[in-house]
Amino acid sequence: MSTPNIRPLGDRVLVQPKEEKEVTRGGIIIPDTAKEKPMEGTVIAVGIKRDKDGKEVPFDVKPGDTVLLPKYGGTEVKLDGTVYQIVRSDDLLGILG
Repeated sequence: MSTPNIRPLGDRVLVQPKEEKEVTRGGIIIPDTAKEKPMEGTVIAVGIKRDKDGKEVPFDVKPGDTVLLPKYGGTEVKLDGTVYQIVRSDDLLGILG
């Protein structure tokens, strides 16, 4: 997997959602329309977060972290055939691991 040539702006984070399984343990194939939106993913890139005075503030997450995503929110983008989600850092629910 190559890293996309994109850097989120402001306090946004680029996340690659975890792939949902297409087949259940019992062998039932789940169609795309019935899959739930992934709730976790891997941070690929972060923007530049600033405070109200314009000073750069460090992010709570870094590339490579596995994070919990909100069920609704963020913007889905497709780059080079791979689906990513751009989310505000404050909307991330937690870091796994």
